[in-house]
Amino acid sequence: MSNLSQQIIFKIFIIIISVVFCTLLLLTRIPGMEILGIRPNWLLIWLVTWSSHSSIAGSLMAGLVLGLIQDAMTAPYPTHIISLAFVGFVTAFLQKKRYIQEDFISVALVTFIMAIFAETFMAIQFGLFGNQSFAEIWIHHRQVALGSAVISSLWAPVVYFPLSQFLRFRNN
Repeated sequence: MSNLSQQIIFKIFIIIISVVFCTLLLLTRIPGMEILGIRPNWLLIWLVTWSSHSSIAGSLMAGLVLGLIQDAMTAPYPTHIISLAFVGFVTAFLQKKRYIQEDFISVALVTFIMAIFAETFMAIQFGLFGNQSFAEIWIHHRQVALGSAVISSLWAPVVYFPLSQFLRFRNN
């Protein structure tokens, strides 16, 4: 096997392992990692990091795949595919327009905003397909969206630093 194919296999292996790790973190309850019972959205954090180093098409595809993974772990509706595909697209678009700098503060801010968007998409889907009215959903939406955004943005540097180092290495 050539050196180039070994590098490609290694890079794919690291990407898969990091996604599996973030997926497993979604299932764990670690003390001190919750705000009002809301845990970080690790796949969203991974996607923001990936999208800040990837193309728009690659980020959109990553959002679709991560949405399918998260849907496989939860109920079939509402779907996470729409929200994560949107997050991947917008984050990559912002990066291409150079609105995102490569530092912890920018990534935490983008993660905060994208978590609010993702939770809003979920609330809309609950309203359209769920058993509750929009009024009932919007009462809880503010707490869930803000809690998810705060806790995800606080934990974003934990995923961002090692993954961004690898992605920088990958692109060289």
